[in-house]
Amino acid sequence: MPRAVLALLMLVALPLWAAQPRDLTWSEMIPPDAPKEVPNMTPLHDLSQMGNALSAESAPAAKQDLPDAPVVQTLDGQDIRLPGYIVPLEVNEEGRTTEFLLVPYFGACIHVPPPPSNQIVHVKSEVGVKVDELYQPYWVEGPLQVKASSSEIADAGYQMEADKIYMYELQE
Repeated sequence: MPRAVLALLMLVALPLWAAQPRDLTWSEMIPPDAPKEVPNMTPLHDLSQMGNALSAESAPAAKQDLPDAPVVQTLDGQDIRLPGYIVPLEVNEEGRTTEFLLVPYFGACIHVPPPPSNQIVHVKSEVGVKVDELYQPYWVEGPLQVKASSSEIADAGYQMEADKIYMYELQE
């Protein structure tokens, strides 16, 4: 009898285990043979003028260093979980961003030039994230597509329809 219970538990638990998304790191989104890119971290704005938000918003857009960076084709269709920061593209009437760029570091595309396109994921989400909660990192889960997209802010090498979005917390 215990073997039958164990077999039944395995039968039930296996699909749940298989449904877990793969944790992906930003470095895994760059092909191993791609030329090394040193991010341009030069501030886009005069940060001493942070009190004057209009001056930061009216500054010219920064030029993306590698808008057509090579991507990892084998990631296409994989169910992944990726941590990053949100750069809003669309905000709904409830103040939630339902379309955004996921980037590896805070301020990317806003205060410094956008990272290479293979370090940007164009994400769409039905639920979205509150715009006033964007100063912290998030986990975004869903199937990754190796598919380029362009926005006024930057070009992305990947796209995702988010299944889940939640605050990033370090695992202990």
